[in-house]
Amino acid sequence: MPPQGKLENGGRAAPLRTCVGCRVRTVKSELLRLVVVEGEIVPDLRGRLRGRGAYVHPALRCLELAERRRAFPRSFRVAGPLDVVCLRASLVGLDAE
Repeated sequence: MPPQGKLENGGRAAPLRTCVGCRVRTVKSELLRLVVVEGEIVPDLRGRLRGRGAYVHPALRCLELAERRRAFPRSFRVAGPLDVVCLRASLVGLDAE
C-alpha cells in the first residue's frame, strides 16, 4: 500500500489532491489548480499564483458539479458568489482541443 497522501506514478511518489467537483482523489498533475483573483476564479496553469487553491478536473462536468454543490466558496473560504466566466471559457477551450 502506498504511503498516505502519495500515489505511485511511474515508479515515483506523487502528491494527491481531491477534485472539488466529483470528489475523486487523484494525482495532482491530472487536476487544474484554481485560485481567486479579485472575486473571480481563474485557472493557475503554472501553479504559482498566490492564495488558497482548489483543484478540479479540466472538464466542464466537474466544474458544473462544483457549482451545483456550492463547493467553491467553501474551498476558498470566502463568503458570497464567485465569478466563473473566465474559468468556464478556458475549460470550453480545453474540451474543444
